[in-house]
Parts: sequence; structure tokens; C-alpha cells
Amino acid sequence: MSDENENTEMDVDQQAMADEWAAAMEEQTADASGADDAVSAVAFDELSDDSSPGHDPKLDVIMDIPVSLSMEVGSTEISIRNLLQLSQGSVVELDRVAGEPLDVMVNGTLIAHGEVVVVNERYGIRLTDVISPQERIKRLK
Repeated sequence: MSDENENTEMDVDQQAMADEWAAAMEEQTADASGADDAVSAVAFDELSDDSSPGHDPKLDVIMDIPVSLSMEVGSTEISIRNLLQLSQGSVVELDRVAGEPLDVMVNGTLIAHGEVVVVNERYGIRLTDVISPQERIKRLK
């Protein structure tokens, strides 16, 4: 019984967090549209839990396996000599232009591009382009 209570509390907490993010995203969209009329609001579909009875039970085995999600701002190559000369306040130039989308990586594989957002003093990322499965397979080769 306590497991059910814990699951219900987690569901309520997750829903509350989702509601906070949704409100913050609406607020940010309203702020952006007021500042720049050229930017239009984009509606995104609500993410859903696909663990419903119609979902493929063969995939249920892997659904709870954790993966590492990371965002890459950019990269550069640097010699060990220059690396050892870095100190606090050093600036390292990256291979990206300011304003260019970040790469969203899952276990080191590019799955999407996005932009940084701040909600309730926490960083997040808004996905702007999701890489298709066919394109991901091409990049693996």
C-alpha cells in the first residue's frame, strides 16, 4: 500500500512540475511575442505515457532503463600544451556561432537540436528539431 502512495505522490509531483514548466513556457512565449512580432508561438503536443495497454509489451522491458541525456554547446580541439596553460578566467573558443542550436545527445548519439530556456531559475532545453530515426541510422555509418 505504501508503494501505491509513493507512486501517487510522485505522479502528483511530476504533474506539478509539468504544470510549472507549461506556465513558464507560456509566459516566455508571451514575453517573446511582445518583444519581437516576427517570432510566432509554436504549439507542441503534450508528451504522453505510452505504457497503455495498446503499447508493445516487448518494449516494456527496456522502458525504465536510464540513459544519459546531455546538451553540447560546442567543441574545439586544443593541444595539451595549451590545455595546461588554461586557468580561471581563460576563454576557449568553440566551433559554434552564438545563437546556433545546441545538440541534444543520448548516450553520445545526436537525437535533436534545441535552445536553452530558463524556468524557475533552472536551465532547460526547448527542442527545435528532432532527428528522424532514418537520419540517426545514416549518422551511425
